[in-house]
Formats: sequence, C-alpha cells, structure tokens
Amino acid sequence: MAKRLSPRNSEVNALEQRGYLIGKKIGQGSYATVHLAEYIDGASSKKMRLACKIFDKEKAPDDFLDKFFPRELEILTKIENPHIIQVHSILQRGPRVFIFMRYADNGDLLDFVKSNGVVPEQQSRLWFRQMASGLHYLHSKNIAHRDLKCENILLSRKFNVKLADFGFARFCMDHEGKRVLSQTYCGSAAYAAPEVVAGTPYNPKLADVWSLGIILFIMLNGTMPFDDENLPKLLKDQISRNWVFRSRVRDTVSTLAMCGGGNLGGSGTGNVPVVTRAQPALKNSENQTQPSSKMVNTSRKDPQPITVG
Repeated sequence: MAKRLSPRNSEVNALEQRGYLIGKKIGQGSYATVHLAEYIDGASSKKMRLACKIFDKEKAPDDFLDKFFPRELEILTKIENPHIIQVHSILQRGPRVFIFMRYADNGDLLDFVKSNGVVPEQQSRLWFRQMASGLHYLHSKNIAHRDLKCENILLSRKFNVKLADFGFARFCMDHEGKRVLSQTYCGSAAYAAPEVVAGTPYNPKLADVWSLGIILFIMLNGTMPFDDENLPKLLKDQISRNWVFRSRVRDTVSTLAMCGGGNLGGSGTGNVPVVTRAQPALKNSENQTQPSSKMVNTSRKDPQPITVG
C-alpha cells in the first residue's frame, strides 16, 4: 500500500473516498509534483500501482494556465497507445489537478543509461522502434510532443518504452485543417533541433524526429552528441553535423538525422506523419514491438557518464 499523506489534507481524503491513495513524492517540476499512488477498485478490491502528477494552478503563470495546461489535458484524454504512458484518470479538487497514470516500474531512460552505460544495439533497436511507434501514433493524430528526451522515456515493468510528459505537446493543425508552425522554444536545448535553438518557426513534428535521433545517439553512445552549455556553439555543431559516433551505427544515426533536421520549417511529406521518414533506419529491426519480460544483456563497460543540461 502507498504511504498516505496527512489525513488533515482534505483533498487527499476526498481522493481516498474514490479509491486513490497518495504516497511519497518521487519527482518535482515547476508547477507540479509526482507521487507514488495506489488505486483500490471498490467492487473487486483489486489494487493498481499508479503515479500521480499533482498540478497546483496557484503556482503557475497565466500563460501556462491559458495555453499549455489546457492543451495537455485535452491531449491526454485523446490518446491511447501501447507506447504512451496510460492515463488512469484526471480529477480536480480546488486549485489542484490530479493526473493519475500507470506507474513505470523501471524508471526513465536517462537513469537507465547512467546506471548501465551504452544500451546494446539489439535493445536500442527495439526501444527505438517502440519510441517511433508511439511518436508515429501521435503524429497521425496531428499531435507533436515537443519535449522528447531521455527523462520522458519511461520503462515499464517488462522494460517496454512509454512516452510521457505532454506539458509542451500541441496540435499541429488549426481548426481549418492548416498546418501550424511552432514558434515557442520548448524542451531541453540538448535535444532541440537547430531551428528551435535559433528561435525560428519550425515544423514541430520534424523537431520531434530530431529529438528522437538524439535519444538514439545517447542509447548507442552513452553520451550527448552536443554540448549545450554554449548555445551558439551548439547551433554551429548541429548545422555542421559535428558529432562523433561509433562506425557500426553510423548509417542508422545519419539516416535519422537527415530525416529530422536541416529544414524543419519545410512542408515535409504532405499529410504523411513525418516520423515514417525515419523507417529506413529500422529495416533490420525485429518485427515485434514488444520485448520479452527479460532484458537483453546490458553487461558492458560503462562509458563516460552522461550529463544533460
């Protein structure tokens, strides 16, 4: 059972009446905290382990409340995919919104790489395929994530990939069906495409594909491709493709990079979700999209520790 918060908290008491128990804090952002949680079905008494993102409207600026947060809630209610974290329920009590979602038992990809070093190519291939599958689903619904990074790639109990955190996600079509370019700087510089770093309008779907390529690079190399401490140098290195990776994965990384960068304001391929343009990189992948409950052996010498700004 999840460790309960103080019974004096009326919000928590109200949630407990609905079967939700809020436990210890496991993460924190600017306007939200993430807690372990548990749901007990009133009819069957079946228990389900969850994570709960508690968003406090009183701590958020008006711009976030008017634009980003409503988008996140709308998108969360419209998506369902095996490789996207599943939302169990969304409840509001006073100024706080409680987003209950399935708990990822094996943490996030960043912690995995920090602990295990380079991800073996077979496992990287499988996880990349799952990420691409989840992103393809989003893009098919004209939704861009805009904050893909290792911290937002969660690993389930059976080590399946789950895309998470839709705080910067947005729809890519307006009400008239016209493609919308993004102008907002979103996400982390280390994963951002050149147009995002430069502050120019960009195609958010293509920017997602660039970020996916950065994640692939990290899995295969255990390091970041670019140093994000100096943004002008970061942009220069991105444009000149100044990165170093292992030769045996060069074709895969290069193919994805060419699909994802260089002209993110372009029209892409019409109505075809742009993530499908990275599919040649997966031609040697397994046909399955679900790994077995056993991980591929990750016993390799650890590379330089990864650092993300």
